[in-house]
Amino acid sequence: MTMSSTAFLAVTETVEPEVSRPDAEKVLSGDPVHTTWNLEERDGLYSGIWQSTPGKWRISYDEWEYCRILEGVSVISEDGGAAVTVKAGNSFILRPGFRGSWEVVETTRKDYVIRV
Repeated sequence: MTMSSTAFLAVTETVEPEVSRPDAEKVLSGDPVHTTWNLEERDGLYSGIWQSTPGKWRISYDEWEYCRILEGVSVISEDGGAAVTVKAGNSFILRPGFRGSWEVVETTRKDYVIRV
């Protein structure tokens, strides 16, 4: 299949993954390891696939992010708000100003689009 310069098939096998961990001072439990396949980065727009092993850490969003869970189970808790469990098939948006925690209960993989 041939794709033009304005459309392409997003295949993680063609992208070198980045492996990272949350900053140590943000980790609340476990030793989560993140693997990210960045598929697009341009003009303040980022998209790709992200995966994390179990653990819990503090999150703070200055950007807008759309996510769709592909595999696994996570619990996202907003400071002062309710905890929400997300699993395969769930889609959601995290808006600038969101503060709370992300807990990966079962290794979680999501696709994402971030706008800064």
